Amino acid sequence: METQLLTTQHPRQLLAAVKVAAGLLADGQPVALPTETVYGLAADALRADAVTQIFEAKERPFFDPLIVHLPSRDWLDRMTNIPSESRAMTDALMAKFWPGPLTLVLPRREIVPDLVTAGLNTVAARMSANPVFRAVIEHFGHPLAAPSANRFGRISPTEAAHVRSELDGRIPLILDGGPTQHGLESTIVKVEAGELRLLRAGPVTPEDLGEVYRSVRTAQGHSPTEAEMAGFYERLNPAATKPAMASGEAGKSMEAPGQMVSHYAPRTPLRLVEPGVLVAIYLGPDEVAAQLASLAFKKPSTAAQFVCEEILSPAGDLREAAATLFAKLRRLDEAGVDMIIAEEIPERGLGIAIMDRLRKAAAKHE
Repeated sequence: METQLLTTQHPRQLLAAVKVAAGLLADGQPVALPTETVYGLAADALRADAVTQIFEAKERPFFDPLIVHLPSRDWLDRMTNIPSESRAMTDALMAKFWPGPLTLVLPRREIVPDLVTAGLNTVAARMSANPVFRAVIEHFGHPLAAPSANRFGRISPTEAAHVRSELDGRIPLILDGGPTQHGLESTIVKVEAGELRLLRAGPVTPEDLGEVYRSVRTAQGHSPTEAEMAGFYERLNPAATKPAMASGEAGKSMEAPGQMVSHYAPRTPLRLVEPGVLVAIYLGPDEVAAQLASLAFKKPSTAAQFVCEEILSPAGDLREAAATLFAKLRRLDEAGVDMIIAEEIPERGLGIAIMDRLRKAAAKHE
């Protein structure tokens, strides 16, 4: 199969690309599209035969559910059965973060194929804010299942070139919308009885979610106490997702995408270290010094002698660090070194999501 890459830089190019993409989607074929998080591999979410091609192109296990991207908010009620006690919280989250990088896990309706949900009674849904993705899905008119456009378990693509390096010859079309905005996959929360549980950290931070939670509870006549807010943030602790990740690793259905212990991983072994810790790696019976690459947060690492280095954000900006994480990790993975040494970053706000990705990248080689 020949993989075509179409640019969308100018309005006329975008219009032509959208028509080609929508035609392929209508034919049941997968298409790689930019979102504001990472590039996604999209197919008609209501057709099991189309969704199957996503799994085949990515070599993705069928126990890992997909996120469904919606053309408009009214599709949420067509795809999900929102309990009355969760309606106010769901509506508030949509009003605040949609379109945007927040995925909601809610009880599904029968219209959603089992293949999309890995047989779960819930479905993960969101609306993308990316203008290219929005143009395609609005022209197509149906929900799109769209996991990251890469081979399963590898580094997520944040540029069209990354998609081509992963899926060239496996899919018919890639739309080039430039680098993605956030650089990390969406935050995923499960809405249960009006409460929230974090299933995957992402660009929407616990603090962002806390603001909505407080406002909804206050509007319902109960302003949360500090102790109640502390309990809310405890439920959003990423550690709460670890049992689900372990069961997914064993081949069982997970509650949401991205919960496996090992994920987002480079081919090159990656080790996480605390800033300032010295590292010495020797290989083979002759103990030859390993060729090392560094992934640092805001200044050059002093952990070892490195043959190459990437700095996520010289300004110490967590949003910049998140947006560049996968692209810089991919460059180091292609540098031909023996190991990547990644420094831990502050685990606050968006740093929680970045550390989640780094831990999963390191887990493959532990």
